[in-house]
Amino acid sequence: MPEPSAPPVLSEVTGGLGRLTLNRPAAINALTAEMVGALRRRLADWSETDRVRAVLISGAGPRGLCAGGDLRAMHADAVSGGTATLDFWADEYRLNAELADYPKPVVAFMDGLVMGGGIGVSAHASLRVVTERSRLAMPEVGIGFHPDVGGSWLLAHAPGRIGVHLALTGGTIGAADAILAGLADVFVPSARLDDLAEALQTGDAASVVESFAAPAPPGDLAGARTWIDECYTGDDVTAIVDRLAASSAPGAQAAAKEIATKSPTSLVVALRSVRSAATMPGLREALDQEYRLSAALLRLPDLAEGIRAQIIDKDRRPRWRPATLAEVSPAVIDACFAPSPAP
Repeated sequence: MPEPSAPPVLSEVTGGLGRLTLNRPAAINALTAEMVGALRRRLADWSETDRVRAVLISGAGPRGLCAGGDLRAMHADAVSGGTATLDFWADEYRLNAELADYPKPVVAFMDGLVMGGGIGVSAHASLRVVTERSRLAMPEVGIGFHPDVGGSWLLAHAPGRIGVHLALTGGTIGAADAILAGLADVFVPSARLDDLAEALQTGDAASVVESFAAPAPPGDLAGARTWIDECYTGDDVTAIVDRLAASSAPGAQAAAKEIATKSPTSLVVALRSVRSAATMPGLREALDQEYRLSAALLRLPDLAEGIRAQIIDKDRRPRWRPATLAEVSPAVIDACFAPSPAP
């Protein structure tokens, strides 16, 4: 008989440390409904026992913590009218909120690729560790979606207008920029992660992590703050793109070109979502809004088209509907944000 496949989430308790390892390395640990359920159940169990003093979340394999959600499953629901993805998002967003409110220290190793849903299982942790291999991104506007998993809340609270820049470009950042943006806390060289994990078994989590912290290699965002803060003002994506294109900063002009490749509908939704999240009392309210947006975008054409272009056919040539920012209907955007029952 064939050997049973390994579970997609590994869990163990050593010393006082409960360790959760996302275990789909061939898929860069992309999240499934089974994985989200397993994480929630184990976290709930460990919250009730004195045996576990802290939790560590990491990813199996050398490529990264987590590349996001299962986009092929989302595509299938988007084209068929299915509802499994709605159930997945509801459970995933509950997990994000539970991580943020967890009664014990949660350490996240944000090593390698950390995108979309990977941000959701790590950036809400209390102690977030990045390495020289870390590559973080919320690239959802490139597939006709929006920054979810609490991304609107996280980006809304980044310094200045860095969060809007990351939301609209979907850009990838390294360790220093992740710390500057508030998505991570400390830099630890990847070669020391195993030693850090061992030390967490017996020591106070915050003190142990701090003892392993080192200066991060220089990033890019600190030097770009002037043009980012100048260009990303207001609530009009077109005006933002025009300012970027007219800027003398090469980085601003590159951002304008990058934004022009994204879904116009998603760009308008993302900007409004981040702006409104900044006024909300907490993460849970932002997640409620994100669920409404996710449900609405699942039924609009750009999500299926974006995933098709990036993942299914890989032609990298999405045909957005509508194709330009000028054609985006305010009524459609308002409908996305209309109140509805939270999950």
